[in-house]
Amino acid sequence: MSDRGGQGLLARHPRARGRDVLERQKLLQFRGHSVTWLVPLLMLVAIPVVDLNTGGEFRIVSWCVFVAAIAAALCGVRTTALFAVLGVVTYVAADTAWPYQYREGPADFVLVLIGGVLSVLAAAVRVRGERRMLHMRHIAETTRRTVLRPLPPGWGGLDHAAVYLAADADARVGGDFYDIQPGPHGTRVLLGDVQGKGLGAVEAAAALLGTFREAGYHEADLATVAERLEVRMRRHRGHTVALGRADGDRFATAVLLGFPAEEQGVVDVVLFGHEAPLAAGPHGVRRLPHAGGLPLGLAELTSGEPPPVLRAAVAPEETLLLVTDGVTEARDGADAFYPLADDIAAALVREPRTAEPDRLVAYVRDGTLRHCGGRLIDDTTIFAVRRRGAGSTRGDGGDPAGQGMGGMGGLRDMGDVGGGPGTDGDERPERGRLQT
Repeated sequence: MSDRGGQGLLARHPRARGRDVLERQKLLQFRGHSVTWLVPLLMLVAIPVVDLNTGGEFRIVSWCVFVAAIAAALCGVRTTALFAVLGVVTYVAADTAWPYQYREGPADFVLVLIGGVLSVLAAAVRVRGERRMLHMRHIAETTRRTVLRPLPPGWGGLDHAAVYLAADADARVGGDFYDIQPGPHGTRVLLGDVQGKGLGAVEAAAALLGTFREAGYHEADLATVAERLEVRMRRHRGHTVALGRADGDRFATAVLLGFPAEEQGVVDVVLFGHEAPLAAGPHGVRRLPHAGGLPLGLAELTSGEPPPVLRAAVAPEETLLLVTDGVTEARDGADAFYPLADDIAAALVREPRTAEPDRLVAYVRDGTLRHCGGRLIDDTTIFAVRRRGAGSTRGDGGDPAGQGMGGMGGLRDMGDVGGGPGTDGDERPERGRLQT
């Protein structure tokens, strides 16, 4: 979430606009307007009507105390206060309409009066909690947007689309990250997932993205980019250990792609303990060649060298799909994993245009949520890229990697996710032409 109009984060605190919370918590709507006030209003009308049409032995006028209580659960503070006053007035009017021997008396009047006051206080506490929750979501979203920069359409000669789904609308910020970096040696793509959640994961993701953007632009050899990512993760861990923090064993899985400027029909792949990308096209789905590699930060457990760079042929109409483990580990009620490749293959048979980045990301998003019933076990990022035709957007500094990257063809997280992916989940789709 960008900081618009030059206002700081605190300037956008929901307290500045009290209606924001209520508008986002609408339970009943009619033509775009909230009508939650109808519920306590109907009860306020029904109680005296029923009371006046029953015998004097059965009085329900004291039920007016529930009117303000219901308003406290659905409406804002002012509306709740209004219904509290109306409840007291209604009680007095309905009770005095009966002969003296059938009146409820001052005890029930005090009950309705105190109940109204307590309801107003309860509404104030509820709205304050909702505002705080929205404020924390603003902070989490702002933090993510600070790490994940917006990607222009056609950036680096690639059509791209992405969606982020949050496993829980109230969960802490996760460590999923991705980016595209054009440069004089081609366009590089990175997607990864830092172990854990919270600011520690965000810091690690930011450190890796910073190194990727510099090394991806300057380094001619993709293996050198991979090596610098590994070193950066180890340096970051050393820094956190020196600070005495408990996340000094953090690591990250990632997939690094390179689209060489001199060859249009190939892609270089480096996997750091991550799921291999899928190539989806009108003729089906296939997994790109891959070699086993440890996550970033763990290479010292073996030879200390980064995983090898593998080159694979990619057809002009094929889209490369990269996902985090929120997709691959999504399970249904029978505890079966989401059959990602098979599902995409079936969709391509029905509609070959599903291979387009925007359609592919949207389809995987919907398929993942459908498979797990909307109950994601981890934050999920779905990222699709493919080369586009000549005349695409130029890269950094007019770099040739931003043009003539081959022929190709990007929905607009959710919070969100979001958002969404989610995200719902909080679902927040973003980037390229896919931004919902």
